[in-house]
Amino acid sequence: MSLTGRVAFVAGASRGIGATIASALAAAGASVAVAARSEQEGRVPGTIGSVAQRITAAGGRALPVVCDVTREDSVNAAVAQTVSEFGGIDILVANAGVLWLGPIETTPLTRWQLCLDVNLTGVFLVTRAVIPHVRARGGGSLIAVTTTGVGMTGHGANAYWVSKAAVERLYLGLAADLATDNIAVNCLSPSRVVLTEGWQAGGSGIEVPPEMVEPPEAMAEAALLLARQDASGITGTVQRSEQLAAE
Repeated sequence: MSLTGRVAFVAGASRGIGATIASALAAAGASVAVAARSEQEGRVPGTIGSVAQRITAAGGRALPVVCDVTREDSVNAAVAQTVSEFGGIDILVANAGVLWLGPIETTPLTRWQLCLDVNLTGVFLVTRAVIPHVRARGGGSLIAVTTTGVGMTGHGANAYWVSKAAVERLYLGLAADLATDNIAVNCLSPSRVVLTEGWQAGGSGIEVPPEMVEPPEAMAEAALLLARQDASGITGTVQRSEQLAAE
């Protein structure tokens, strides 16, 4: 079950789910690119340097990589830096995201566009950039972090859920495109709500009952399982963290 010798690129890894997954991948033996915009502490706690430092202090191997997923040049430079340092990429975790849960009729166009730019176009850019490197390694695993809100149509609509629904369609189709390259392509969402720093900052003050809260470690456990896949295993699926771990 070891990931020794593998290289993982985790986008959106400066805090929350991404940071927890990055640490878990490193603990399993992978060399990890901790990729995000956060070089300095800002309104929401967490930086790529602090996450990489925690990994290396625990005996893992990590590289802090500046990456703005909305900019093609930034993504390409981050991927190139990772390949230069670690020799390739086997695993992608596309986790970078922004949260906006407001009703559609009161959503500013800037917020709508930001959700699409980060949550959808950002996944497209990092995925497109790493595919050639994963293919060159003879296969690997691509994982996009989504949300159970995609299916909660009875609770209305918002920019966040719409952007994540588009990501699921992207990855479900991409699994078929990359099957002959031995690359597994899956989406992973929490089964319940993970109260990350991003959720606390952008959750619109929504109160989450304790029984609906999921620890980020549940996402990390599920991500580890998917990271070990190639096209001969689990691929072309949308997985829920706790259900996947239980199965």
